[in-house]
Formats: sequence, structure tokens, C-alpha cells
Amino acid sequence: MSDSLELHGERVLLRPVTRHDIPAYEKHFIDYEVIRHLTDNVPWPYPENGVSDWVIDHILALQGNNRWIWGIFLHSDVSTLIGCIELWRPGTPENRGFWLGREYWGQGLMTEAAVLVTNYAFEQLDFKTLVFTNAKGNRRSARIKEKTGARFIKCEPAGFVDSAYTEHEIWELHKDEWIKHRDLL
Repeated sequence: MSDSLELHGERVLLRPVTRHDIPAYEKHFIDYEVIRHLTDNVPWPYPENGVSDWVIDHILALQGNNRWIWGIFLHSDVSTLIGCIELWRPGTPENRGFWLGREYWGQGLMTEAAVLVTNYAFEQLDFKTLVFTNAKGNRRSARIKEKTGARFIKCEPAGFVDSAYTEHEIWELHKDEWIKHRDLL
């Protein structure tokens, strides 16, 4: 992903993750309260050098190859990564995932990032439909989907780092629905 794929919101900047971002990524990601809501493919306890390996082997290696990964930064501090948002195809079943450092929760920052990425997916990458998932019971994640116009489809069994979560909610957003909805945001 090149610098031209930076996405600018009112408060957030989305830009490609670099090796320079690894310390901030570790600081905000390796937190059970962040990781517990993620699929059980994410190990816990998180391994030493896990973030570095993930950034080098997954993010940097796959960037732009049907996978787009942005670090989330505040305009007030564009040097410190506070979260990530990712888009991919084909869906597995979802097309987007995200995480945000706990100290930034509840401020609407992830919704702002999700709007930028949704616009990019539909307008630049020509997605026709986006599918999203979240742990059933992760109300914050579900609320982002609601605010951005996604429709709840169903629940299915799924595994998460926190074994108290046993299902994920599946949501869908079609391009034509997004175009109508984004003007209301």
C-alpha cells in the first residue's frame, strides 16, 4: 500500500503500517481486554515477538494483495498507532476486521475509521457487498455495524480468545445501501 492510500477523517488518519509502528502496536494490542473479542486464531497469551512477526509476515508481505491494512492514528499524533483496520477478499465469511487500544474506546474513532474503509471498499475497490462479524455480546463492535448501516443477518457458532463467546453475529452491507446511509452520517 502506498502513501497515496492514506485515508483522512476528521480525527483519524489511516495509513499503512510500517516496522516503525511495531512498539505502539504491541503496547495497544497485547491487552486481554482488546484480544478477548477476537477469533481464537489469535493466540493468548500473546507470544513474544508475535506482533513483530505478524507485521512482517502478514501485514507487510500481503499489503495490497487482496488485503488492505491500515494503522489508525490520531491527527493530533500521527506517529503513534492506536489500532488497525483491515479489509480483504474473498470473505472468510467477513471482509473486515479491526482492533483499537482500550484507552481509545467509546470515542467514535473506530466508527470514523470504519466509514473511511467502507467508502474505500465500495468506491475504489468496487466491492458490491461487505460482510462483517463480531462476537455475539460484543456490543461495541455491533454498534459500529449498526451506525454504518449494516444489516444483522444471523448468528453462527464461532470460537474466540474469550471462551465465554461461542457465537458470532454476521452482518451485511450492500453498496447501494451504503450510498443511501452514508449521507445520513
